[in-house]
Amino acid sequence: MSKNNNISLGHIPEEIRPPSRIPPYLAAILSAIIPGVGQILGHAVRRGIILLGSFLSIMGLVIWRFRLAAPRDVGVFNIIKKGLHLEPILILVTILIIVLYVLIIIDAYNIVKVRDRTPIGAFFMVIIVFFALGWQIGDINLYTFFSQADEAIPALSKIVWPWEKAITQDVDYVRGYALIEIPCSDNPPPPSSATEGEPLLIANPTCGNLTVDEDHPGTLLHLVGKDFIPGIEADIMWKDPIRNEFRQRSEGHYVKVIPDENGDFELDIHIPYRLLPPSADQPTYIWKVFAQQVATVGSKHLSSDFKNIVERMIETIFIGMMATFFGVIFALPVSFFAARNLMSASPITLVLYYLVRAVLNIIRSIEPLIWAIIAVIVVGLGPFAGILALTLHSIAALGKLYSESIESISTGPIEAIQATGATWVQTVMFAVIPQIVPPFVSFTIYRWDVNIRMSTIIGFVGGGGIGFLLAQYIRLLDYKSAGMAVWFIAITVAILDYVSAEIRAKFV
Repeated sequence: MSKNNNISLGHIPEEIRPPSRIPPYLAAILSAIIPGVGQILGHAVRRGIILLGSFLSIMGLVIWRFRLAAPRDVGVFNIIKKGLHLEPILILVTILIIVLYVLIIIDAYNIVKVRDRTPIGAFFMVIIVFFALGWQIGDINLYTFFSQADEAIPALSKIVWPWEKAITQDVDYVRGYALIEIPCSDNPPPPSSATEGEPLLIANPTCGNLTVDEDHPGTLLHLVGKDFIPGIEADIMWKDPIRNEFRQRSEGHYVKVIPDENGDFELDIHIPYRLLPPSADQPTYIWKVFAQQVATVGSKHLSSDFKNIVERMIETIFIGMMATFFGVIFALPVSFFAARNLMSASPITLVLYYLVRAVLNIIRSIEPLIWAIIAVIVVGLGPFAGILALTLHSIAALGKLYSESIESISTGPIEAIQATGATWVQTVMFAVIPQIVPPFVSFTIYRWDVNIRMSTIIGFVGGGGIGFLLAQYIRLLDYKSAGMAVWFIAITVAILDYVSAEIRAKFV
């Protein structure tokens, strides 16, 4: 077998690695003092630096997590004791660090003694320790996830199938009132009288006292309802003297009643607890108790939420389209100044190259969400802020991608054009542009797809588009409307993916 065939995974021929400056036992001792130093002096410099940097990073993270777990404790022993008590996973992390420390010492001994073998145990343990730290830093709790996952089922079911809210009918509120005086006076209100065509609610008595607490309930009222809509649920509600309406609760549930086939019902309730402001202080108050039904009237039609989502989705598509258009317009000329093979002809152009590259890197490193917040400050809420944010990020991202495409083109046509005495502009027009059209089209389509998806996110900070509505629905726990918005986003992205694939097939 030839010398080259002896090279295999995990084995390095002895002649490739320079001889060690120190014996194996000394390498182990040095790595026991400072992890990785034994490897460095044993002519495994890169290996030692990686192990040393990893060990120091791990120790720094562990110190930070212990300090975070016990911020008010003083003394190393007290901090460690408190941290291990509050974060049991740090016990496992500590054990793994000790194992890693021992493996680094063994690795230093083996790397010097066994010249034709490269052990990987220490590196494998580094990965395990970082994973354990990531588990602790990420506060991962699988028990909570699996034990409480069923609580998300009602919300997820609304998101998965929200289309009931896409169709709606106009509603009409049917109410029957009764006046209640609190507390009783010498002249309490008379019982309600019937009005033709209107529901009637009769309360007995027509005065009483509010509930104080569970042991001191308010006056018991006997309510009789007549001429309500049969079979439709009615909520029992109150209107206080300062005109605030609230629903009656009993034993933690809202009080409801269903009228019989004649539209009648009877119900006993206690006058509820209510705290009024001092400005409303009077000897007596007139309250209203009423039964309210919600009845649908008219034909079915698309809901206002559905229409708003469609409008915002169209707005989102155009935000992404306009941002891509302006991004391409500005990124095209910038990309030529950011291509090293075009800008290395003289020191001046080379300086310009580094300057353009630096600016692009700075802009690209700031996420569109941050740019959207800045744009909202400048131009206010709305789609214009979203377009500005995505345009700025698109210029930087496309400028980098375009310039890398230019740098990877074949130099033959460039040299041929330059040999004819062509100027820099002529070289770009006839030797560079024909080679970069396919990758430019591909990158542009990809960026359009990215901008469409990002425009749904920047709406969360006021950048317009469907994200603005989605954020409102989530805050209001309106998961059906949020589900419709998510469906429209998914459908739009799927359609754009198909369209972009067709365009790419024609040009790339």
